[in-house]
Amino acid sequence: MKKIYLAFVLILFLASCASRKEIVYLQPSQIQLENMADNYAPKIQQQDLLTITISAPDVKATVPFNQQNVYQATAGNATDMAFKPTYLVDNNGEIDFPVLGKIKVGGLSRLEATELLRNNLKQYINDPGVNLTFSNFKITVLGEVNRPGSYTLTQERITILEALGLAGDLTLKGKRENILLIREHNGEKKMERLNLLTDSILNSPYYYLAQNDVIYVEPNNSQVRNTRYGQDTNVWISITSLIITITALIVTNSK
Repeated sequence: MKKIYLAFVLILFLASCASRKEIVYLQPSQIQLENMADNYAPKIQQQDLLTITISAPDVKATVPFNQQNVYQATAGNATDMAFKPTYLVDNNGEIDFPVLGKIKVGGLSRLEATELLRNNLKQYINDPGVNLTFSNFKITVLGEVNRPGSYTLTQERITILEALGLAGDLTLKGKRENILLIREHNGEKKMERLNLLTDSILNSPYYYLAQNDVIYVEPNNSQVRNTRYGQDTNVWISITSLIITITALIVTNSK
C-alpha cells in the first residue's frame, strides 16, 4: 500500500514539474541579455494620426502653424488647450502642415519628426517648440487571454508582456511558447512566433511593440481537445479514471 502511495506522490511531483515548465514566463537561458530599451523607438507609419502643437516665446507667431477649432477661429482665443490638432499620415508618409505644406515623416521616429518640423519652422519662428505625439497608438490582443480586445495607449513604448498584462494575462489554456505577433510595415504584413517561456524573448526585436500590432494567443492541446469532444467527455474520462484507481486500491488491499 505504501508503495502505491509513494508512486502516486511521485507521479504528482513529476506532473507539477512539467506543468511549471509549460507556464512560468522568462525561464533562465544561456543567452546574454541585451539592453534594447534605449535603442527602441516606433516609426511613424501610413494612416497614423499625429497630434502636433507649436509653441514659441512669441505666441502670436505660432498662430498660423496651429490648427484652430471653430471657437478659436471666431473668438480669437489661441489658448484653448482642450483642442488637439491632429494630422493624418497619408499613403506617401506625408502630412499636410499649415504654411509648411507637405512634410515627409513616414519612417521617422517621433523625436526625428519633431526635429524635422523644428528645423523647418526656424525660418518663420524664433526658438520654436514642437510637441508631437501619436494619437492612435493601438495594439490588439486576441485568443486565450482574460480580456481580449483593442487597446489605445497614451505612451509610445510598450512591451509584449505589458500588452498581455492589459489583456489580463494569458489563461492557463494559452500556449506561452508560441505567441503569434502580426505586424504591418509599409503595407506588408509579417508574422512572428514568440516564446514567453524563456528569457531570450527579452532580446527579440519584437519584444517592444509597434502601433497596430496584433497579438494572438493560441489554445493549447488540452483546450483544443475540449473544444473537439466537449466538456462532458472530459468529465466522464475523469470519473472513469477515478473508478479504475479506487478499484485497483481495493484489489491491492484485499490481497
